[in-house]
Amino acid sequence: MIAAFDSAPELYQAAHAIRNAGFQRWDTFTPFPMHGMDKAMGLKRSRVPVFTFCGGLIGFSTGMFLSWYMGEVDYPLIVGGKPFFSPIFTFPIAYELMILLAAFGTLIGMFLLNLLPQPYHPIFNFKSFDRASDDAFLLFIEGTDPLFDREATRSFLEKRGGRDVTLVFA
Repeated sequence: MIAAFDSAPELYQAAHAIRNAGFQRWDTFTPFPMHGMDKAMGLKRSRVPVFTFCGGLIGFSTGMFLSWYMGEVDYPLIVGGKPFFSPIFTFPIAYELMILLAAFGTLIGMFLLNLLPQPYHPIFNFKSFDRASDDAFLLFIEGTDPLFDREATRSFLEKRGGRDVTLVFA
């Protein structure tokens, strides 16, 4: 079920009320980022930085290991009296590999946690959904939510200022 709101403050208040009512599977759509909406929705901190850290750690470790293995084990060669391996000489390689794999970790984490790509969602059947990128403030409650009841949810959204409350079918 989807409802349109006239302004950002109305949507913010409705999101706060939806969260306090105990709904779990719902989302908001706005034409611009709204400061504080994540707190009003009760969203937790993103876990994408964990993927970034793991990618960076793997990249740095791989860079150091490869440099050590090639210089110390695979093909030890004395050049100008320098040691076979030194972390000082191999740091730029490990650092660049750390940056590269951290970026890949971020992308992979974002795609996995956001369930992307998602080429189809039932909300796309709502006739005015494209207005969410222009001038509409929308709140969507999924039918799979444990508290979802057609009439009770419709009444709840209308009491919070929702207009054009529509049931969207898959």
